[in-house]
Formats: sequence, structure tokens, C-alpha cells
Amino acid sequence: MAVDIQFSQSYHWLSSWILANVIQLATQDFCERFVDYNMDPGRRLYDQMVMAARCVVANIAEGSSRHSTSVESEMRLLDVARASNDELQGDIFNFLLRKKADVWAIGNTDRETIWQMRLDTPQYTNSYLHDAALHILAQKSKFDQWLENDNPEIVANALLILCLRENRMLQAQIQHQLANFRQKGGFTENMTAERLEARKAQASSNAAPSCPKCGKPMLKRMQKKGQMHGREFWGCSDYPKCNGIMPLTPD
Repeated sequence: MAVDIQFSQSYHWLSSWILANVIQLATQDFCERFVDYNMDPGRRLYDQMVMAARCVVANIAEGSSRHSTSVESEMRLLDVARASNDELQGDIFNFLLRKKADVWAIGNTDRETIWQMRLDTPQYTNSYLHDAALHILAQKSKFDQWLENDNPEIVANALLILCLRENRMLQAQIQHQLANFRQKGGFTENMTAERLEARKAQASSNAAPSCPKCGKPMLKRMQKKGQMHGREFWGCSDYPKCNGIMPLTPD
């Protein structure tokens, strides 16, 4: 598997990032309209909800940008995004509890409509930032009858469902990256593989001896342990599959 440094802003095409932007916009509007000084005199709840929504967007972007060089970092950042989304979900849930409002149950018509509504696939041109902005706003408009409602309980319930959807998306994304890592390895593993391939090619071009066991080109190696530490020898380029060795003779 060759090392492949991908476009670092490919997250613009991710449904999880697009929905996270919809949630961020809706959360900012929700807090401006309904998280007032009577409910939140210190404005800490306002700040925490807005920042939690922002963190989801930011960590998806940062994690996706690290995909080419560290799948582990990508999965960690996606998990941070998931935790921030859960934090926001908890604050919205608490808002409904404080209002003694009804939390929509499975089967509620509005809940099921929001849960089932699909996001469109992005169709971007070279002006992808311009197109992404239009796309996000178009996706948000699908939910505006709930998100821009004058009833805070309806808005909070709609946000709650969108947070649940975002959680599912992030969970699936993490599982997908984990499966890819198991199959293809990460940046470190692939860099090692590329280095070994380059050394094999160099050995072939330098007329290195063939392995007495499998016949493949051999590489100069150095003893790293024991009494012979520092001694050079010929080792099979297909190690560890083949452990053939030969003493290194002067030219």
C-alpha cells in the first residue's frame, strides 16, 4: 500500500461535517433566541452550547485533514467530535427538562420525519467553498420548519434528533476508518513498506547477492544486539517472511 497524501479539505464532502454545520447554525440561532438571561444569567450555558456545536465541526475537519498521515489521530479527533456532540445533546435535553416539555418519542410524526430526511450529495465545482456554503444552507432549509419555529420546545426537540443522527454518522465513520486501518494500515506502516520496497529496488540495481533460501535480493543489515553488535551482514529483503543471511565480504 503506497503512501497517499490526500487533499486535506476533503471533509467538505462528508455528510457528518455538513450536518454538524447545520446543527452549529441552528444552535447559534437557538441560543440567541431562547437561552436568555433568566435561564442563563452568567451566559455560561450559552457559551458551552455554542462551543460544543463548534467543536463538532472543527474536530471532524481536523480529523479528516489528518487522514493521510495518521488514521489514529483521525479516529481520536472524530471521537472528540462525538463527545462534543453528546455534550450539546445533553444541554438540549436539560433545556427540555427545565421547561417540563415533552421529549418526542419514537413514532412521533415530527421526530420520524426529521430522522428519515436525507441529506443531498454535494455537487461541488472548483469553487468548493462557495458551493459548500450554498449546500449547507440548502440542507438546513430542509429542517427550517422546525429549527426556525417560534416554539423553543419544537426547536429543541428537532436539535435533539439531529444530534442523535450526527452521533450515528460519527460512530459509522470511526468504524469505517478502523476497518480501513486493519486492512491497509496507517501512514507509519505504509511509509515502512515504501522504504523496504525502495531498498529492495536498490539492492537489485546494485547487484546484491541472492538469498540462499528464497533467491530474492539481499540487503546490507547491521547487528543491533549481542557480542557482534555493529557487524554488517547480508539479510534477505523479504525478512521477516524469510530469514536468510550471508556474511558480508569485502569488495
